[in-house]
Amino acid sequence: MIMAGATLLSRIAGLARDVLVARMFGAGMVTDAFFMAFTIPNLLRRFFAEGSLTAAFVPVFSDVYHNSGEYQAQRLANRCLTALVLVMVVIVAAGICFSPIITRMIGFGFGAVPGKLELTDCLNRLMFPYIGFVSVLALITGVLNVRGHFFLPSLSPLFLNLCMIFSALFLRGFFAEPVYALAIGVLLGGAAQLFAQIPVLFRFRVRLRPDFHFLQDSTVKKIAALMIPGIAGVAIYQINIITSRLLASFLPEGSVSYLYYGQRLFEFPQGIFIVSLAQAVLPMMSKQVAQDSMEGVRDSLAFSLSLITLFTLPAITGLVLCAKPIYALLFYGGAFDDVALEKTAIALACYAPGLLFVGFSRIAAQTFYALKDTKTPVVVSFATLLVNLLAGLVLMNYFGYAGLAAGLTVSSIFNAVLLVTLLQKKTGAFMKTTFWVPIVKVLPACLCMGLVVHWILSCIEWQVADGSLAQWLSLGCAVMLGAGVYLLCCQLFKVAEIAKGFALIKGRGRAK
Repeated sequence: MIMAGATLLSRIAGLARDVLVARMFGAGMVTDAFFMAFTIPNLLRRFFAEGSLTAAFVPVFSDVYHNSGEYQAQRLANRCLTALVLVMVVIVAAGICFSPIITRMIGFGFGAVPGKLELTDCLNRLMFPYIGFVSVLALITGVLNVRGHFFLPSLSPLFLNLCMIFSALFLRGFFAEPVYALAIGVLLGGAAQLFAQIPVLFRFRVRLRPDFHFLQDSTVKKIAALMIPGIAGVAIYQINIITSRLLASFLPEGSVSYLYYGQRLFEFPQGIFIVSLAQAVLPMMSKQVAQDSMEGVRDSLAFSLSLITLFTLPAITGLVLCAKPIYALLFYGGAFDDVALEKTAIALACYAPGLLFVGFSRIAAQTFYALKDTKTPVVVSFATLLVNLLAGLVLMNYFGYAGLAAGLTVSSIFNAVLLVTLLQKKTGAFMKTTFWVPIVKVLPACLCMGLVVHWILSCIEWQVADGSLAQWLSLGCAVMLGAGVYLLCCQLFKVAEIAKGFALIKGRGRAK
């Protein structure tokens, strides 16, 4: 919950950033180039930082910290940091040197528009050092999470969003092509995210310093061995995103931007709850594995998946129904016109059903990592890549950019089902009858909520760029009443987790 609260602040700032970008730059050649260029350092961030590095480092570091003590854990962190910095220097230098080749590979369709591919290349070169900052940040985050501190690392994306907002507002006038200001904001944000963690490190008496004995350290080698398949697994997942954007580069101008804006709002609930829960689950499960408590792992896993279901099903309903109203209120106007409004809302509606399955996949993958099994997610991810490619190619022929969004949803479903099935074989059954009962009860609650939200939103004309009080009140009432109806129905249908929440609130009330 601490991480979810911090992530909520970061996501609100991210939404404000996207609204500003949409109104200033719209959805066209310039935004297509920026979003495609940002794909590459963002992709590598997930390869080395949030993905394979965290998955490999946290379980091993947790084991050393809890079983070997503070001194050994500190030494391991120093050696991993030294090795990571050296690797990142090489990767950043290579990325800048080979940027023209990389951008042509992932944005091949841009070559048909004069200057579009060249702009993408320049933006990519400028933003590439970002990967170095956030990779070091990921290692520091792992150290702090294992020690029980989650808030400031979860808040770090806030600094990125604030730097991008600042740059868009105050630096765009210094460039012939204003979109370069956004790239500068990304670079400043990466540095701010990293340096903001320094006070917390001092508070926990963590003194990170160079230690070049990593080549002789068997524990560092173990982390590296776990990272290699982890990189492949995360790479394949991220290649799904790149594949969609590569295919979108052959579609009419603006398609990359529609998919980006749609995915950003899709990631709002994903980042607030799914990512926060998954990141919190990894150190906890790693500790349970270190203590040889497989029953604890199964209980944590079942509880996490239940929470994912209870939160994402109403979120999916809300995203589909509120897509156009939200974009109309926040994005519509300036360079973001009627076409962008309609097409971005459709993209979000196609992404939305995948939210539940992304949540299941994230928790299942973290469980494999806690069990020090990074190979199974790789095999599953490779199969998912093939499904995404096939679904995208087929569906884009009929539905264009919306088909690419739907194809990613199809591959998310495939990925989740396969991961959970294999995980049950590894850990024993955790999705028992008691797991499915609340899900069956939640479905009619979502239906009741959806009917109420649809009725409220249908009373207002949304394709009017005035942001009237009536529009804000209508959306606010739809969200509040929808949430109220959902919780009430869950209470009436006796959904256990919701009932426990109400009981806890009542208990606190009496305690006061």
